[in-house]
Amino acid sequence: MNGAPSFRIAAVQAAPVFLDLERTIDKACALIDRTAAEGADLVVFPEAFVPAYPVWVWFIPSGKTHRLRALYAELHRNSITIPGPATRRLGEAAAQAGVIVAIGVNERDPEAGAGTLYNTLLLLGRDGSILGRHRKLIPTSGERLVWGRGDGSDLEVVDAGFARIGGLICWENYMPLARQTLYAWGEQVHLAPTWDHGEPWLSSMRHIAKESRCVVVGCCQALRAEDIPDRLGLDEDIPADDDGWINPGDSVIVDPDGKLLAGPAHAEETILYADVEADQLVAPRWQLDVAGHYSRPDVFELRFHGRATPQVHRVTGLEEVEPPDAETAEDA
Repeated sequence: MNGAPSFRIAAVQAAPVFLDLERTIDKACALIDRTAAEGADLVVFPEAFVPAYPVWVWFIPSGKTHRLRALYAELHRNSITIPGPATRRLGEAAAQAGVIVAIGVNERDPEAGAGTLYNTLLLLGRDGSILGRHRKLIPTSGERLVWGRGDGSDLEVVDAGFARIGGLICWENYMPLARQTLYAWGEQVHLAPTWDHGEPWLSSMRHIAKESRCVVVGCCQALRAEDIPDRLGLDEDIPADDDGWINPGDSVIVDPDGKLLAGPAHAEETILYADVEADQLVAPRWQLDVAGHYSRPDVFELRFHGRATPQVHRVTGLEEVEPPDAETAEDA
């Protein structure tokens, strides 16, 4: 490994400016600039960082329609379209800093009246361009009160030059076929932006790293009760610990042998850094490569349906259907 090129990963454990799009984008841009000053090549933000994770879904019953409608309307108003003004600002920050940025966002669907939100992982290139966008396939439990389901059309692995980057959002990481699909596409750095923390999540991050032989970045918000505006009236609904933490974070960076490179960072807003040598992405696969020599495609077969599922299919004409010939008709 001596002399192998290296790159630096930054995992940002921070809280958004809760349900405030413009100020959250301001904060994200400042954090991008800060990580670049520390030599980062890849900057990873938590799940649904822009403009906030809708933590209320775990505590307010679905029957409380009026409260949930008001919260959804505010979340929707502060969510983004891709592309749009927010992605342009984030792209400009990435380009100025010369880094690749992965950030969790609440995304408005431009189809079907733009009423549905998606939990989306957005990937921006060093030039500020949109490298990829992945919508969470299955919102978990109470999250289904807020987010729609993504499809397979945006699941991909992106070549960032220094590594091939893929990612799954929070409990998507417990979907073994989704993980295997990314492995089969040559993933080397696996992003896992999340709202989860503690055990068994941390053990899962180490397991996925060992299984995939990828560097794994588990990145979570660190949210306190004081981060949620009083005007929302959520202080009695959402519990915090004795120190005021609603989510302590526990972000982590793990090497391809399942060993910790940085973190877990607990109960603080901070940035984790890890330097990775290029050989670390290859050498461990000598022993185990679950998408290569350690796979058995003659025994197990994985099929991936990567088609988009739009709400409306426009038909511009009718296809003529040939009637069956007499012989076929008699056979029928």
